[in-house]
Amino acid sequence: MNHLVLALLLSLFASPVFAQEAKPDDAMKDCPMHDQHAAHHATVEKNGDQAMGFPHDKTTHHFRVSSDGGSIEVTVNDSNDKANLDAIRSHLSHIATMFSNGDFSTPMFIHDGIPPGVTTMKLMKSAIRYTYAEMPSGGRIQLKSDDPIGVASIHDFLRFQITDHQTGDSLEVARK
Repeated sequence: MNHLVLALLLSLFASPVFAQEAKPDDAMKDCPMHDQHAAHHATVEKNGDQAMGFPHDKTTHHFRVSSDGGSIEVTVNDSNDKANLDAIRSHLSHIATMFSNGDFSTPMFIHDGIPPGVTTMKLMKSAIRYTYAEMPSGGRIQLKSDDPIGVASIHDFLRFQITDHQTGDSLEVARK
């Protein structure tokens, strides 16, 4: 009897009613999870534009993971875009100061929650250095620590940023 029940269950799950074909890329728009992910990404972009003071579509973000921490880089897409260049530099300089003080309210607002790594970065604020520097077309914040736990929390934070902002940056540690 047990073999009969097992055979019936296997045939039921193998039936076309339960079988799901792979969807082509253009059909993904009908997938509820895709819709949810797209809505979240739109919220991240909208909140980011509001919090940063410059539009995501006129700038490029990069999050770099390195052996001693990593960096956040933002550049203008158009080298003649002085208004957004100034806004980037002002924002990143301000963010470096906020992070140094243990204030991560901006990424929490942008991502509508506490990004991974933030709680530890707050607790270890004296063990992590946040240094702002101008770049020719934008700015960069270096996040560095000599403490392995500090480095791990920075990596968690930056990898989340890479994924949530969909930058395509490497999640691997870049060796110097």
